[in-house]
Amino acid sequence: MTHEFKDIVNQAGIAGEKGVKSVLASVVALDGSSYRKPGVRMLILENGKMIGAVSGGCVEKEILLQSESVFKTGTSKIMTYDGRYRLGCEGVLYILLEIFEPSGAFKEAFSNCLEERHSFEIRSYFDKKEGFVSGIGSWVKIKDALFPLQSHSQNQKTNSKLSLFKQNMPPCFKLVIIGAEHDAVQLCKYAALTGWEVAIISGPSESKSIANFPGAISFQAVSAEHMETISIDDQTAIVLMTHNFANDLRYLVQLKDTNPVYIGLLGPSKRRDDLLSQFIEYCPEIEDAFLDTIHGPAGINIGSETPQEIAVSIVSEILSVARKQDPISLSKKTGKIHS
Repeated sequence: MTHEFKDIVNQAGIAGEKGVKSVLASVVALDGSSYRKPGVRMLILENGKMIGAVSGGCVEKEILLQSESVFKTGTSKIMTYDGRYRLGCEGVLYILLEIFEPSGAFKEAFSNCLEERHSFEIRSYFDKKEGFVSGIGSWVKIKDALFPLQSHSQNQKTNSKLSLFKQNMPPCFKLVIIGAEHDAVQLCKYAALTGWEVAIISGPSESKSIANFPGAISFQAVSAEHMETISIDDQTAIVLMTHNFANDLRYLVQLKDTNPVYIGLLGPSKRRDDLLSQFIEYCPEIEDAFLDTIHGPAGINIGSETPQEIAVSIVSEILSVARKQDPISLSKKTGKIHS
């Protein structure tokens, strides 16, 4: 959800420069079940434009209507949405609506936090009671500093009877694609659509640029030995797809001291076995934990044939690994969809 909040902050900033006010809508509690869970947010602009969503599209019109009073008064409020009678979702959403006007200090700290890939925390105080309630609102904790999301809430003085929804936000999930062929372009598109930050690494002689990779945030044409690896963390997935065995091996060796959540290898099982065999020869002291992150052939078995379908397969496997899930048809899953 970090990428969604990042987009909200960016869009609110753009609107603010044009003199357009914003209201932040946050789902802070849920009784029963719903399409999405507490912690989802969307932004409503004074001109009626909405950024993001908190449901499949059914709740947003009501949020837009309810936000009018917040724009008018500048006071935060709680609204509820009972999906049991309208949607069949069997749940009641509690949504906090507040003027979204974070300070310049927050924007600077937030930008640095994202760039340095640190976690942060969002704290929302609320009451399960519709209407305007004193003390409700949200703050963001970055390192040891606490920033209000409303300009008039300089101190965290809240009613002790209020409920608190706390949400830890990890760094934005990142995909590093090592390779610059047509299939890498397709994987980049689908990963960016998922909300991931996508970085492209190609060989130093590659003639392509970031313009060839819609959705990518960076492009580097560097040899394996000069590839930057400091920013690779447990919120990072990597796919090796240079289509050159020797180059894949060199990049894999360069990654040996990193801790990504996933490394995908393109190609058949025999290529994977040969690659890992030579990799272990170069790095005999490599730990099992690193080897456990390697998945090859990359992707899950959904019958993929085209580059686009293969991209869907790889994105799906990365999600399942990062979320610690075994891919199955939901129709065969017992119990609730979300644990």
